[in-house]
Amino acid sequence: MNILDKIVEHKKQEVAEQKKRIPVKNLERNVYFSSRPFSLKKSIQDKDRMGIIAEFKRKSPSKGIINDRADVVQVTAGYVQAGASALSVLTDFTFFGGSNDDLLLAREVNRCPILRKDFIIDEYQIVEAKSIGADAVLLIAAILKPEAIKELACFAHRFGLEVLLEVHSFEELYPEVFSSVDLIGVNNRNLKTFEVDINLSKKLLPSIPDDIVKISESGISQPETIIDLRRQGYEGFLMGENFMKHRQPEVAAADFISNLKALA
Repeated sequence: MNILDKIVEHKKQEVAEQKKRIPVKNLERNVYFSSRPFSLKKSIQDKDRMGIIAEFKRKSPSKGIINDRADVVQVTAGYVQAGASALSVLTDFTFFGGSNDDLLLAREVNRCPILRKDFIIDEYQIVEAKSIGADAVLLIAAILKPEAIKELACFAHRFGLEVLLEVHSFEELYPEVFSSVDLIGVNNRNLKTFEVDINLSKKLLPSIPDDIVKISESGISQPETIIDLRRQGYEGFLMGENFMKHRQPEVAAADFISNLKALA
């Protein structure tokens, strides 16, 4: 069993327990459940910004502890002030050290799109995402069949949430789901082996429809890489570890975005 399989098995148990602990009717009472979401897609396409989705992530299965002292409020607010187009917040605790509270805190201080980054396998998690103030959810093609992707995406849209579909191979680019999602992200990191290949974004690009907003995820550490990927056709760039490995991630993000603007 690879690490992705372990995460999914654990997530099934976690969701089952969460359903018993906090029923859907309780989630629907949360203040953010009736709020109007910000559009991740529109923010990424905003020409006045650089398309950076800045991520708050404390640890990962491949790197271990990345930054367990960072304050989510300080970092995410700093990301937005630095010019990030959107935020991504890890809410998985066991493998990534995140929590729903992290996203709630980020929501309280930021008026921008926030992606809930987790391993979504159940409609309950989408209701949960809406209740904690997320504007978009991540669906991972490696752990979902095409029909499940369409069903979960349709369910998310009922709440006004946008859907970022993450793929890592040609086999995961299911044509039948393209019309169901809002954005497609190519994860340059293999979630089964955690090996990174930035060229994967370029390889998969021709197989993604022109009218879908494209995001390149993971492994980006240089502004020049974004310039190159943007020329290829990518509009968004999800970055976490490159910022979070610094003592002050928000400062690292500000420096990176400043350098990127100088090259653009």
